Amino acid sequence: MATGPVPAEVAALSAPHGIPGHLVGFVEALRARGIPVGPSETVDAGRVMTVLDLMDREVLREGLACALLRRTTHRATFDGLFDLWFPVAVGQRAVSQDELEIPHTPSGDVDIPALRELLAELLAQESATQQLEALAAQLVEQLGQYQSARGPSFSSYQALKEVQPQTLLAKILAGMALGPNTSEFDSEIARRAARQRIAGFRATVEAETRRRVAERIGRERVASYGVARQAEEVDFLRASEAELSELKRSTQRLARILASRLAARRRHAHRGAIDLRRTLRASMSTGGVPIDLVNRKPRPGRPELVLLCDVSGSVAGFSNFTLLLVSALREQFSRVRIFAFVDQIDEVTRFFDPHTQLDRSMTRIFGEANVVGLDGHSDYGNALAGFARDFPDAVTSRSSLLILGDARTNYRDPELNTLRSLVEVAKHAHWLNPEPRNQWGSGDSAADKYRDVIEMHECRSAKQLTAVVSRLLPV
Repeated sequence: MATGPVPAEVAALSAPHGIPGHLVGFVEALRARGIPVGPSETVDAGRVMTVLDLMDREVLREGLACALLRRTTHRATFDGLFDLWFPVAVGQRAVSQDELEIPHTPSGDVDIPALRELLAELLAQESATQQLEALAAQLVEQLGQYQSARGPSFSSYQALKEVQPQTLLAKILAGMALGPNTSEFDSEIARRAARQRIAGFRATVEAETRRRVAERIGRERVASYGVARQAEEVDFLRASEAELSELKRSTQRLARILASRLAARRRHAHRGAIDLRRTLRASMSTGGVPIDLVNRKPRPGRPELVLLCDVSGSVAGFSNFTLLLVSALREQFSRVRIFAFVDQIDEVTRFFDPHTQLDRSMTRIFGEANVVGLDGHSDYGNALAGFARDFPDAVTSRSSLLILGDARTNYRDPELNTLRSLVEVAKHAHWLNPEPRNQWGSGDSAADKYRDVIEMHECRSAKQLTAVVSRLLPV
């Protein structure tokens, strides 16, 4: 597609070190976003670029994806960075003769009603991808510009605010020529297809906006906030529904990683520690030289796990994912007991089994378990006191105690002595906190007090949680 005049700030997007240097910069951006790309993959990508038509972006995109990516979950991040490092155009796109133009009123303003009709007509067609891309570029250029403190910039929200493509569903369905005898199944398929096309157009506008903004402030800066993050790096307390769903899908893979690490640790532990007395006794036959080391006989045993889990709304995403992860690791423990609380605590182990979905288990917790009292706000002190009173035999000398929550007590008694008594009985005791470490103790947080009693770990993302749990899992 043709481009307009290149502004001065676009010079920052040039490749001073040629194509090899540009590829290395792209690889570094992938690594910065959590995608593991090694030297061998980088060399493979360079070889791919020598045999592909570099003017065909989609062929280049697929070729680099095959060379650089190891998992399909990395694809969304890859595509976002690819669009920044290999943009479809530079500067303002010029409209060719065979492309549609945004309709205008006689006074020169954008004709919004006519534009909405045109957009609905294009979205109703299956083969209007190129026209929709051209329309998105014009939309960003003519409706998405605004004046920022640093000069003119672009906003996808500004571009879509008046057009509101999400409200065009009925017009799109009417344009798809569904007959009066269309079945409910076919109607639902068409409705889903229309929604996907609307979402695709919004994504095209957002991608065009990122491209134009990157030309002004630099692609590295845009990549830091405008490209999809890896599911493992999403902050639990700020994750969207889509990101939490992706986390749930990755749980089994994370559970396999943790299980393999635990199995490796147990294999090493089967050797046992060196028995110095027996080793020296055996060395008498070699003149006191300990040639043959004698190990103590190991006494392996799977530990018990006791979970105290805050299921209040503020930490629901973190708690749900951790419960899902622990459920997938149940076979690694001799016994798992799960207790949930908001301002009251109850055992919910019965709701978690290999055949029950997590959403169903959480629904049963709030519907059947006694976890919410009259107040309904988090009360760690009351939950700890209730746990010690109602389940005195839950924590033993063989138990690993794991507490999940942000330790925000709503300024109530944290019951430190109760927690201290539980920690003294347990074999291991750890607290996983989804809040940043620098916020522990701020406001109504009692994390700074609890951490004096129990070892507390920051677990803001699945990546952090996996690292902490793999390190803490007892052998």
